[in-house]
Amino acid sequence: MKKIIITFFLGLGVSALPALSIYVFEGMWGSAGTADGRFRRPRGISLGPNSKVYVADVSNDRIQYFTRNGSFLGKWGSTGARPGQFISPFGVAVHRSTELVYVADSLNDRIQYFTAAGVFLGMWGNSGKGNGEFDEPCSVAVNPRVNYIYVTDKDNFRVQYFNAKGEFLGKWGSYGSGEGQFNWPEGIAVAPNANVYVTDAGNHRVQYFTPTGSFLGQWGSYGGWIGHFAYPVAISITSDGLVFVADRENHRIQYFTLTGSYLGKWGTAGGKPGEFRYPWGVAATPNGTRVYVCDRYNNRIQYFKETEPAVSPTSLGRVKALFN
Repeated sequence: MKKIIITFFLGLGVSALPALSIYVFEGMWGSAGTADGRFRRPRGISLGPNSKVYVADVSNDRIQYFTRNGSFLGKWGSTGARPGQFISPFGVAVHRSTELVYVADSLNDRIQYFTAAGVFLGMWGNSGKGNGEFDEPCSVAVNPRVNYIYVTDKDNFRVQYFNAKGEFLGKWGSYGSGEGQFNWPEGIAVAPNANVYVTDAGNHRVQYFTPTGSFLGQWGSYGGWIGHFAYPVAISITSDGLVFVADRENHRIQYFTLTGSYLGKWGTAGGKPGEFRYPWGVAATPNGTRVYVCDRYNNRIQYFKETEPAVSPTSLGRVKALFN
């Protein structure tokens, strides 16, 4: 991933403008339906170390997995409350060391975990407000450095974290708009430095914390301008610290540094390639060269590749155009 550095000379326009990394449409798969490779409102997405793409196919109550280019490999799950069944699985995360797959079985108020091929291994949680209980858990993230499993407990307005087998370790958050408070925490991701990033959807911002929940910073507010959000719902972070956010109601993906400096965006509302109808999940490859998006109401997965278009020295207006 190239750094973005722009040097301005007052009154002279722009000098020494390097190539600017952007993301362009590369491919997609899926359509509405129940057959293999089709979706009904996909929401969560995660990349495994085994080159597989896992998708939470919410209204089909299942997990499907694919090659990196969208060839169907397998699936598991059906509607119900028994082990291995789901009611609206919203989130999915893969442990990059063990290859275990963790699923937020949202309307069953629990987390289930499986082998990479979907063999049921265990589960934890039930409805409630106590430690280890949930009210619509949305997303799951793995912190491999400390081996914590994080869960956004949406309607309890908090984040809880556990060990790899679901033993409760801690929590943070309450309802509100202050630092460390939430109004519908949805997406969650872990940075290379082990800090934890949360999309605080109802407050239209991203907050980030230490691995045990001490507040570190935030960015974003409501709106459609760059760096603003309208219900950000998912987040993914690369190994070199690019932060991708699914900006749901603005029908776009935005990306930032780890401290929230705006770097770029793509997407508009629609059904054509590169357009979105409520992007609700995002997953970047570790090196950031490809980004996958759950295009929820188009019932498909789209993926985008990093490219560096040639940009010659030009006017300030040209630079503004690149960032708008």
